Amino acid sequence: MTDARWLDERELHVWKLFHLLQRSLNGAIDRQLVRDAGLSGPDYTLMVPLSEAPGDVLRMRDLGMQIRWDRSRLSHHVSRMEKRGLVTREDCSDDARGAMVRLTPAGREAIEAAAPEHVETVRRYFFEQVKPDELEVLERVFARMASRLNADDEDGPCTR
Repeated sequence: MTDARWLDERELHVWKLFHLLQRSLNGAIDRQLVRDAGLSGPDYTLMVPLSEAPGDVLRMRDLGMQIRWDRSRLSHHVSRMEKRGLVTREDCSDDARGAMVRLTPAGREAIEAAAPEHVETVRRYFFEQVKPDELEVLERVFARMASRLNADDEDGPCTR
């Protein structure tokens, strides 16, 4: 067993600020999505890669890897979204065991309705609070952290 490398006072303070920021920002975004489109944060997370994919469709496995969800969570959430008419699940033509997830026209309409205010919310609470030179620093720090997480992650790269 190794000795813990405890956080010093400043590190602990920054870590707590990060957690508070993460929860607060996610809460603000979730409220906006519900208000403007009746979508949850997880709905939007799942719908973005579908809306960016050719034909609004992705293989379930690839979608899970992109959004970093395990198979069970993804399957359950896709089922809930199917019931609401936002996505459909289809057979995979080249693999009988695989499944495809497709954004429906109603799903496309919902994400397009949410997008303008979503972008404004992200801009208001994130980018307007960061100066251009700070943005460059954040970009480097986030890339370095993602690289470390990817190197340590056995499930595949963090792409989003």
